[in-house]
Amino acid sequence: MERINLIKNISNFDLTFNDTGFFKDSIPTQLKGVKSRIKVDDKKIINCSSDLNQLVPFKYTWAWKKYLDSCANHWMPQEISMAPDIALWRSNNGLSKDEKRMVKRNLGFFSTADSLVANNLVLAVYKHITNPECRQYLLRQSFEEALHTHAYQYIVESLSLDEVEIFNMYNEVESVHNKAAFELEMTKELNNPMFKTGSFETNQLLLKNLISYYIVMEGIFFYVGFVQMLSLGRQNKMVGASQQFQYILRDESMHLNFGIDVINQIIAENPDLWTKDFQNEMVDIIKYGVELEYAYAQDTLQNGILGLNLDLFSSYLKYIANRRFSQIGLKIQYDGANNPFPWMSESVDLNKEKNFFESRVTDYQTGGVLSWD
Repeated sequence: MERINLIKNISNFDLTFNDTGFFKDSIPTQLKGVKSRIKVDDKKIINCSSDLNQLVPFKYTWAWKKYLDSCANHWMPQEISMAPDIALWRSNNGLSKDEKRMVKRNLGFFSTADSLVANNLVLAVYKHITNPECRQYLLRQSFEEALHTHAYQYIVESLSLDEVEIFNMYNEVESVHNKAAFELEMTKELNNPMFKTGSFETNQLLLKNLISYYIVMEGIFFYVGFVQMLSLGRQNKMVGASQQFQYILRDESMHLNFGIDVINQIIAENPDLWTKDFQNEMVDIIKYGVELEYAYAQDTLQNGILGLNLDLFSSYLKYIANRRFSQIGLKIQYDGANNPFPWMSESVDLNKEKNFFESRVTDYQTGGVLSWD
């Protein structure tokens, strides 16, 4: 009897039966009075009032395709041996002091950056993207961000590094802290539980968040570290860690491409948001992101190592930024910038970011599902 009373108090349902055999009020309010099925045109990226529990019919097939590709592209950190890395790290003739410092700096940044990304996805972005196929991809992306954090922890643990030092760098190392602080500042409004889209101002704030998050964080802030860690692998150093960063880069490239599609779809469906003043503000934000990433390059590469230097990174960041500008319809800002690291195409060809799975690359898909030809 007490259990029945508790159920009544929680649900406020009338537990008497109707003619169909169901409880009278067991049908959720939002389902009562539905007269027609959802049509494709009812779906929108933001501010959609149609049933978000209905995955099909698909409107944004690109989101579903990216979800399927990501699932087929599954990997786990423990599948990659860290034995060669451990031996090299412990060897007196292994890595130089500058190389070890660079590795630790990158682990310090990435270990918390992916946590920031995951928190923003789960607590803010997912809530305000009102399309089920896009949400399906966001769930997969959230898992992959957790997987990346797992990978960094696996590397830290394998090398017996000071975990407190590594995971506190975003509080204690200026170049790492400034990038994290920038991202938190850009996304603070959306993390307010009272924030709600639907007005011109709040819709623009969401768009600003997505550009700061996808274009700057995932599209610029990760690239100095990716070049540095993959450069180690190219010289047969830290091959386990380098391979994991290579897999993470491919995941992040898919995240970036998804974010670009979402941003462009929001602009297409809400062209009034894309004012000249707003575009100028986004240009300034992206250019500031380039400055922060260059400062990070200066910190992590105090001396030239691995054939890398700051001039190369300056050119590379401008090249990357120009691609980001053009991918969301903004004018490029750095005339003459070129890519000094064409070998990065061995991992993800930046000229093929819209067709990520066209290149033949190291095979790490599940059960041979993906075709790399």
